[in-house]
Amino acid sequence: MRLVEAAKPTFARHETFHPRYGWFRKAYAVTERDPQIFTHVEAPVLIGVGKNMVRAIRFWGLAAKLIEEDRQGPGLVSTKFGHELFGESGWDPYMEDPGTLWLLHWQLLAPPSLLPVWWIAFNEFHPVEFTDEALDHVVAVGLESVGGWTKPHPSSLKKDVSALLRTYAPAERSKRAGRSIDDRLDCPLRELGLIRRSQATGSYRFVLGAKPTLPPEIVSYAALDYLARTETGGNTATLSRLTHEPGAPGHAFKLTEADMFDALQQTATTTNALELASPTGAPQLSWSGDPATVANEVLSSYYDITPDTEVGKGDQLGLFDAEDSVVTVETR
Repeated sequence: MRLVEAAKPTFARHETFHPRYGWFRKAYAVTERDPQIFTHVEAPVLIGVGKNMVRAIRFWGLAAKLIEEDRQGPGLVSTKFGHELFGESGWDPYMEDPGTLWLLHWQLLAPPSLLPVWWIAFNEFHPVEFTDEALDHVVAVGLESVGGWTKPHPSSLKKDVSALLRTYAPAERSKRAGRSIDDRLDCPLRELGLIRRSQATGSYRFVLGAKPTLPPEIVSYAALDYLARTETGGNTATLSRLTHEPGAPGHAFKLTEADMFDALQQTATTTNALELASPTGAPQLSWSGDPATVANEVLSSYYDITPDTEVGKGDQLGLFDAEDSVVTVETR
């Protein structure tokens, strides 16, 4: 998969804010309540955040594919995925399952991604250790070769790189107690442990290998979702492809081929439509039926719930609790 196929040419639309705790769920909930809420002058009061944060929450909701532009008129609508995840009978309405963070991470990178800088970083950037300046350079070079895209301003690329590192890398350690808890509340995706920062040098590195909180079903879902977007009529894929091809889950989750094998094998043992075998020596995944349908079945089985794809109102869903009501206004 190439960048031009995987992403849209959007840069620095997050107002320099990385996704904070509760923002994904809030983007879905407020859109359910009022499809045009993000355009209201009173949006900061209605949502309970600062003006720039309103635009940021809108962006992260769109980027995670929880909401989308309404093709029938102005405003936004919740997506099928948004309903399945956060609906009244959804998979995880209150983001209590650690697998949900991994699922949202996958959605941020899956086509059509609104984060081309992040897509390059996860799929086309392979140093053992790096600085933010090195990543800035590689991203700029990578975007120069994309035909048909307007060249973004260097400051926009730097903002996207900064947002990436603040989203996934732990903040600088402080002697103040509770720093790790503050980190998770500031950005829940730091819990994934995908990027580490050296306290000695200040450099970063992607963490390659199995992740303790990454469920095999989420890996399998991502593999099937990827195949649904890229496969043209076949029903087999090598583990090498699922691990190493740009855009594949191996890059998104930073897994080795052995890690991919373990995850797919665990899911295949409980999913009739999946089989993992090595008929020609190289391990490969085979599936029966539409991979997108199988992917959805895997997720439903993981969350052990029948997804609700009906449109419902946020206030009827019980999604407007203290977190979503106007109690305090975030301004930083």
